[in-house]
Amino acid sequence: MMNDNLLVELLTEELPPKSLDKLGNAFAASVVESLRNQHLATPDTTLTVFASPRRLALYLTAITNQAPDQAVTLKLMPVAIGLDEQGQPTAALRKKLAALGVENISVTALKRVQDGKAEMLLLEQSVTGVLLATGLQKAVDEAVRQLPVPKVMTYQLADGWENVHFVRPVHGLIALHGSRIVPIRAFGFAAGNMTRGHRFEAKQDVLVIDHADHYALLLETEGAVIPGFDRRRNRIREGLEAAARAAQLQCLDDAALLDEVTALVEQPNILMGTFPTDFLEVPQECLISTMKINQKYFPLLDQAGRLTNRFLIVSNSTPSDPSQIIAGNERVIRSRLADAKFFFDHDRKRTLADRLPELDKVIYHHQLGSQGLRTRYVRALARMIARLLGDEALSVQADQAALLAKTDLLTDMVGEFPELQGIMGRYYAQFEGIDETIAFAIEDHYKPRFAGDVLPRSQAGVCVALADKLETLISLFSIGQLPTGDKDPYALRRHALGIIRILIEKNLPIGLDELIVGAARVLGDSSVVGEQGTEAHHARPVTPELTTQLLDFFFDRLASNLRDQGYTAQEVEAVLYLRPSLLCEIPRRLAAVRAFAALPEAASLAAANKRVGNILKKSEFDAAAGIDETCLQAPAEITLYQALSGIESDARQAFDKGDYVTALQILATLKTPVDAFFDQVMVNDENEALRRNRLALLAALQATMNRVADISRLAA
Repeated sequence: MMNDNLLVELLTEELPPKSLDKLGNAFAASVVESLRNQHLATPDTTLTVFASPRRLALYLTAITNQAPDQAVTLKLMPVAIGLDEQGQPTAALRKKLAALGVENISVTALKRVQDGKAEMLLLEQSVTGVLLATGLQKAVDEAVRQLPVPKVMTYQLADGWENVHFVRPVHGLIALHGSRIVPIRAFGFAAGNMTRGHRFEAKQDVLVIDHADHYALLLETEGAVIPGFDRRRNRIREGLEAAARAAQLQCLDDAALLDEVTALVEQPNILMGTFPTDFLEVPQECLISTMKINQKYFPLLDQAGRLTNRFLIVSNSTPSDPSQIIAGNERVIRSRLADAKFFFDHDRKRTLADRLPELDKVIYHHQLGSQGLRTRYVRALARMIARLLGDEALSVQADQAALLAKTDLLTDMVGEFPELQGIMGRYYAQFEGIDETIAFAIEDHYKPRFAGDVLPRSQAGVCVALADKLETLISLFSIGQLPTGDKDPYALRRHALGIIRILIEKNLPIGLDELIVGAARVLGDSSVVGEQGTEAHHARPVTPELTTQLLDFFFDRLASNLRDQGYTAQEVEAVLYLRPSLLCEIPRRLAAVRAFAALPEAASLAAANKRVGNILKKSEFDAAAGIDETCLQAPAEITLYQALSGIESDARQAFDKGDYVTALQILATLKTPVDAFFDQVMVNDENEALRRNRLALLAALQATMNRVADISRLAA
């Protein structure tokens, strides 16, 4: 068997830029996994992925031309079915062996193995290793079929008869094992060793790849294509940074834009353009959005982070005189920025308040009514949250911000650039002279928009952000629009995590259950929004079961987020099992649990706590029963009672002050008396009075130990 390096390439029309990297990695990973499963890859095999605008390719080292023979054991049937009383094969066994092509095999060559209660007949045979051509054909077919493409194209092959479905039309196939062509087919093409380079700058129209090892070098030197996605992205990043540095400016850092541009060019060339400074009167977010979204340009900022009138172009060609390319891009950007300036000037001819009646004509959800109705509910929720924070003046600010929060959805600028919603509301509010706190709350009520995003700056922004997210969650839960699996079309998981982050990171003294129950009461009462005519039926009815479902959803998201932050599953479960109402306490509780778990006494106390829980679950114990000191007889139970009484006050005081580390560390002194109690005392004594009293002692012990967290969850 011969090992050599393998190259596979699909040459296509221009692939979707936003998914190119994902497509390239998925195609390569699927092929290499299949080859490994077929034993065509060796332990030394390494993978290199190539993905450019017109190709998906992979390069694998140490691929064998035929897999080694494999010993295979086949389970045939129970002995009682396969052999008759004389030990001869039955008709069923003969039929099975014939189907496997071994009808002449002797019964004595079959192996007998006990499988549960039945004795089974097994056939051991050697299977010839698969040839590379066969295995690679299977691997490519599987990879094409499994490619993560949300929407495929349908096109005809060259024969004019057969239709195929793929992300883009395919124009060529390479399969090279070293210098030898592997005879496979895909999309009507037989594999060859020819590809194409850059549409305009390749030195020759067709490139012949003489060996798999020469692919990347030939494409780059002769075809003017950098085939590796990561290498191309690094080249672009370095070029952008160098151009910005030369101009003493800084390039806008945008990973998504960098990936998209990397997927659009094959041989990047960085150029700089300018536009008239008059356009800088428009909010820089508008200009940046039109440059990024419409033109894929990289805006340049000064050292203070302000937008300048210069930008960087990633061109897909390298002419000796780039002035025409630069001039053409400058003409285009002037038109785009003129549109943005027109939208900005036109929008400011009307106030945000003037747009309020139009929200009643915008459908939010066909089961939930209009954006106007939703605004009224969000206002009511924002007022409620502000009052929970104990500030009537804050309630007025939150109400005003919530009233205007959605009005910029009706502006031309947001209609053109939806990602500017909130931001434009803030600019227009400032232009009208509206209080800065309210203006920034309009922008901030969408925050956090994504993982790692900043939180609202003011308390008014916090109130409206919580109200907006709560309304979305509760309303959609009330009509059964819950996330399922990886599908979350309304981003409810993100909304829940946003609420969690605000409550924790803003250290808000509002209980999650208090917040949800209060919000459910507001949303379930249509009268809070006044007379709304035909929209009255859009009140959000919230049942107690739905409230419980929402709390479960929040704590599931919180648990997942905490594990992502590096807390162990045991630490998270210990704290969240108690369902603490104030989420702002959770980081301190987790820190206390981690400190407690590091104590030498922790493992023993956690195990004892778990044992206590199991005993109390199995008993018919009256939780209201107290400890009767006169019933304490055994020395070990008296010692435990005294030790527990000795620390109870200090532990409670530490807990009430929020000193959770101390509250848990105090428990370390209980290890010796707890161990002695379980070694020397029979809890379920025949004497009912003794039994009940000992159960009461254990209940008091459990309550003291589990005040901060359920430490039994730390038991191995």
